[in-house]
Amino acid sequence: MNIYWMTALGTSGACFLFKYLGHNIPESWLSHPRVQRINLLIPVALLSSLVAIQTFTDKTKIVVDHRMAGVSIAIAAFAAKLPFPVAVFGAAVASAIIYRLN
Repeated sequence: MNIYWMTALGTSGACFLFKYLGHNIPESWLSHPRVQRINLLIPVALLSSLVAIQTFTDKTKIVVDHRMAGVSIAIAAFAAKLPFPVAVFGAAVASAIIYRLN
């Protein structure tokens, strides 16, 4: 058995254990206000880190390119309270124009 199989089996076992433990946590622990606040913030933190990594990295390098312009336009559109499709279209157009100019 090589290292890849051991890693796959170990990861599968850990996922099963976490899921099993998640179903057996008492309701009183999950309804605690601090846990509720943390659970509300975890998806925001994960999505923000994913956007940052996809925007500013290329394999193992930090880069500044057309993706940063697209994200900047989207942030500005959301700050201006524009509708979601307008923000996405504006970000795509800005990113495409800068990509084409380079």
